[in-house]
Order: sequence, then structure tokens, then C-alpha cells
Amino acid sequence: MANPMVDDVRQIKEDNPFESMMSRFDRAAQLLDLNPDLYAVMRVPNREFKVYIPVRMDSGRIEVFEGYRVQHNFARGPAKGGIRYSPDVTLDEIRALAAWMTWKCAVVNVPFGGAKGGVVCDPHQMSLGELERLTRRYTAELIDIIGPEKDVPAPDMNTNEQTMAWMMDTYSMHARHTVTAVVTGKPVALGGSSGRREATGRGLLIVINEAAKRFKMNPPTTRVAVQGSGNVGGIAARLLHEAGYKVVTLSDINGGIYNPNGIDIHQALAHLQMTRSFEDFPDVERVSNHELLEVECDVLVPAATENQITSQNADRIKCKVLAEGANGPTTAAADQILHEKGIFVIPDILANAGGVTVSYFEWVQDRMGYFWKEDVVNERLQDIMVASFNDLVKYADTHSVDTRTAAYMLAIDRVAYDTRMRGIYA
Repeated sequence: MANPMVDDVRQIKEDNPFESMMSRFDRAAQLLDLNPDLYAVMRVPNREFKVYIPVRMDSGRIEVFEGYRVQHNFARGPAKGGIRYSPDVTLDEIRALAAWMTWKCAVVNVPFGGAKGGVVCDPHQMSLGELERLTRRYTAELIDIIGPEKDVPAPDMNTNEQTMAWMMDTYSMHARHTVTAVVTGKPVALGGSSGRREATGRGLLIVINEAAKRFKMNPPTTRVAVQGSGNVGGIAARLLHEAGYKVVTLSDINGGIYNPNGIDIHQALAHLQMTRSFEDFPDVERVSNHELLEVECDVLVPAATENQITSQNADRIKCKVLAEGANGPTTAAADQILHEKGIFVIPDILANAGGVTVSYFEWVQDRMGYFWKEDVVNERLQDIMVASFNDLVKYADTHSVDTRTAAYMLAIDRVAYDTRMRGIYA
């Protein structure tokens, strides 16, 4: 095999998500003894796009924003992946997230490749009109490379149903007819899927339930620490609470709350929605987001952002099961530490794949013009997540590797098979 770009996690920049992803890819490829030709194809994105987006601001002046779309792989189907708006967006981050989407889709065996997009902006400092103009111009810049058969965007950090509705409308105006299947995560009234909003959190609940069965943990006595309170963390915390788990932490960007006896999640989320803060919420201790990760618990769910568990704090993590709600919350340098501590990791490319699974359902429903009831969506999500969890555990046991490595090996194996069968067009 050709020398990997990153062959030792000690040599990479730990906070660079692309290099972390590549180090894991390289380890899995080596263990699979991946053909050097396939390795050369799969280790790089298929396409990368960088666009400059002029937007007329409310003040009347023009501001130019930088945007990206990385299409990592098409071997298994159209590219699929979210779009994020953040001042911290970088091309390396988008590359890593696009590759993770390829592996995520392969782990849950849905027929998509991976993509990701982002715009460098601060959406919290922009009006609704400015965000709409930014979204429509960004969509117009990508119009030739996205589409139901090419690349299907979705919401991600700081984007939502409204963002997807603007994207769908812009694409449809250019197509001269309504094309609902160009994006997922839309409002239900515009071709969205029932159950999509809760899908990532519900997927987390499903795999945590499977891990609880594996380790004979009873929900009422199982303490779950959740970092985050948004579309992933907040929904996962609520669903876990409703399922009888003892959720002991919750947090937002400013910090967290902790009660070892459990938090009333419904009250906490209502308080957050009303006051936009956990300040003054009763009967809890205040903790920082980093302190939250180190509390005594049975299940830890980092559902905020990347690089939360690193070589600097991994030895202080006290959970039995780590279920990664966010993309890339654990760095590659922390993997070995967690493995040596005996922590069972449900890696992000499985744990948070409920979102892309129901996005796939939405795409299918849009394309056939027939929509399923929410209980059907949830039942089919349950089937896929449970089967994928069992596939992962079996793969890890068969190959005597940790679950993170097993997830990458399983995903790479599936993508490599399709790439090999299709061949290289030249």
C-alpha cells in the first residue's frame, strides 16, 4: 500500500478534524489490507468547490462570504450531507465532515455517498432577510452540482427547515418546476418527512438501548450525561428521559447543569426556550462544558461539537458507554486512551446516523410522491439502527478491534466493494 498521508496519530494536529479522520481511515485501510489502487481513490474527495457569495446586507452595502461544498464519494449513490453556517467553518472541517458522511451512510447501508457544505458567516449577527439572500445565492452558485440524482443537501449547524425551503425553492425556480427531492430536512408541508426533526436523537436512543442490553444496564438506574441541548442533544435527552433513563446533565454554549439524581428534562428545556439560558434553573449545580464530560455516569453523550474529548481529558472520562451525538467529538489521539479504559464507544458514524437515515426516507418519499406515517418512519429507523449496531459489534468481535476501528473498516469495506465492482472509468 502507498504510504498514507497520515500514518501516526502522534504526528497529526489533534484539533484538525480532517487529519483525525484520515488517521482512522488509514488504520482501517491497513487492517483491511486495502488494495493500493482503491486506497488511492478513496482517501481523497471526488470534488471540492469554493465559492464567493456576494450578499446585499440590510444596510445596502455588499458583503462577500466564502462558501464550500465538498463531494467526497459517489460510489454508492448521490452525495449526501448537511450545510453549516458558522464563523469557524474551514475547508479541512468540511472535508472531514464529507468523508464522515460517506462512512456514515455506508455503516447504516443507505445508498448515498458523502458530502458537506459550509459558509463562513455569523448567522446570529444576520437578519432573516440577509440569511435568505445568502442561502439563495449560495444555492445558485452550486446549482450545477446539486440535485436529487447528484448531491442532496440537508440542515446542519445553524441551518434549519427554513434554510432548506429557501434552497429547494431556489433550485426549483431554476428547474422551472418544483423539485422537493433536492434537499432533505424540509418542513413536512413542503415534502419533508414525519419524524425527521427527532431522527438523530431517536437514533441515539436506539443505539443506547442496544448498548444497555449488551451491558445489562437498567434504564431507571442508568445515569446519562448529555452535552448539548439543541436538535441532537436536547431531543436525545428528552427521549432518554421519557424512556426512563436518569439524565444527569444538559448544557448549552454557556455551560451546563448537573444533578446526580436526574434532571426533569421537560422543565429544563422549557426553561431554556423561555429564557435562552439554564441560569436560575432550580436544584442543579452549574458545570462547564468540559467539567460535564468528566462527571460520574454510565452513558456519556457528547452532542455539541467536534474535539471535546482529547488526549488531554480522555483519561478523566468516567462513563461505561460513550455514544457520540456530535460529529467528531473525540479526537483520534484520544481513541487509544478510551480503549485502554475499557469504554465501549458507539462512534459518531453510527450513533448519529439516525438523521441521514430518515433523510434517506425523506428523499425516497419525495421521489415516489407518497409519504409515510411517523410510526412507520420510526419503525424503519429502528430496524436499520439495530441491524447496524449488531453489524458493528459482530465486525468488531470478528476482527478483534475496537468499535471505532470496526465502524471504519465496515464502511470502507462496503465502499471499496462498490468501487471495485463499478471499476474506474477512463
